[in-house]
Amino acid sequence: QVQLVESGGGLVQPGGSLKLSCAASGRIFSFDAMGWYRQAPGKQRELVAVFISGGRINYADSVKGRFTISRDIVKNSVYLQMNSLKPEDTAGYYCNVRIGPISYWGQGTQVTVSS
Repeated sequence: QVQLVESGGGLVQPGGSLKLSCAASGRIFSFDAMGWYRQAPGKQRELVAVFISGGRINYADSVKGRFTISRDIVKNSVYLQMNSLKPEDTAGYYCNVRIGPISYWGQGTQVTVSS
């Protein structure tokens, strides 16, 4: 069983930065994918950035060059550094780990970009 806890969301002005953290309980020795999704009101949940087994990283086109995903294997954590934030980045951000057919989700952390 894997539990994920996100933190770091908040209110930020356009152009600002935030860093999200996701701490995983339970040792994750291997995964198929680990990363971040987001969901804005009235919209479907969408991929933001994810590590794929084998070392590949995928980013949504809308965040390329602004967001950076990183991991700390010792701390069993994944992070999302978000720079140059835009109002359209406003959403609930969710950490996800996929191990085989099982997908684990955190409770989410809200990011609001507004002046």
